[in-house]
Amino acid sequence: MIALIQKQLLILVAILTIFYLASCSHSSSVENNKRAPYEIPESILKNLVIDTVSVSNITNSIKFNGIIDFNTDKVANIFPLVTGNVQSITVKQGDFVKAGQVLGTIKSAEIAGYNAALITAESNLQLNKTLLARTEDMAKSGLASQVDLTAAKVNYEQAVATKIAAERVLKINGDNKQGEYQIKSPIDGFVVQKNITNGMAIRSDNGTSMFTISDLKEVWVQANVYEANINKVHEGDDVDVTTLTNPDKVYRGKIDKLMNTLDPTNRVMKMRVVLPNTDYELKPQMFASVTVNNDLNKQSVSIPNSALVYDHSQYYVLIYKGPKDVQIRSVEVLSTNGNKAYIKSGIVPGEHVIATQTILIYAALNS
Repeated sequence: MIALIQKQLLILVAILTIFYLASCSHSSSVENNKRAPYEIPESILKNLVIDTVSVSNITNSIKFNGIIDFNTDKVANIFPLVTGNVQSITVKQGDFVKAGQVLGTIKSAEIAGYNAALITAESNLQLNKTLLARTEDMAKSGLASQVDLTAAKVNYEQAVATKIAAERVLKINGDNKQGEYQIKSPIDGFVVQKNITNGMAIRSDNGTSMFTISDLKEVWVQANVYEANINKVHEGDDVDVTTLTNPDKVYRGKIDKLMNTLDPTNRVMKMRVVLPNTDYELKPQMFASVTVNNDLNKQSVSIPNSALVYDHSQYYVLIYKGPKDVQIRSVEVLSTNGNKAYIKSGIVPGEHVIATQTILIYAALNS
């Protein structure tokens, strides 16, 4: 019996010894795996952007889809003034033209008729001038009455008026005496529409313009405002415009006009923004994104949008106190607007947050 008890005691001691050794081994493993606090590497630190938490006005932003269009207040539509056949078209759509530049010609019987009328008027004027001089001489000699002299003067004045009228008609129609109507650009600008080709027969009663010339130094952005957002946009509101061609460049302007009527089919109201375009980067029919910004007259803690990290359905920021002291802190986001985020809780003004390389540092702190 004593031998059995001794045997059980030996077994118990052996088990306790095993547990003790395992515990010591685990404690040693934990201590060995314990790492030093994370330190931001010098290669990252030298380019790191640290931003100070501040208080600013809350700005609301709404995005709309739009399209670039030429300014119809600075456009010239060229319509045919005569009937004839189109020849010598020298420009293509997209070409830049100068005021007075000949874009093409129209061989026209009307112009030939206007020229013939002027030649007739000039001949008639010369004839009546000669008759008036002869009548004046005869009146001095008593061979012509005062009535004859008056009639000669009236005929001469009518001939002068007829010649002036013929000259003006010809000038209005290009002032060409070769039976050709020259199509000239009235302004400097780009050919944004071209609706004629060489050999085309054209009529003066045609309601379609031959060319549309636009000065693209200023363009319009036409955007659609849906009914639910009408009360959120106002004339004079600041807007940011971006294009698919150059998405990183922001063109800043203001709402110039709200049309105040809805399209009955699409249920949208047209909004117009005027933008300078001195470098001709904005081209008609480009798609654009229009962001309307308006002040809500409220203030909130704000940080750069790039300082936020979204993970596990929660927003976080990295509080920076030094290269070896970076803390992860959860925050409640009130709203975001472009490059700025408005924070409801979690940080206070004056604290410093990391605004670049946030994903990389956040992952390193969590590893």
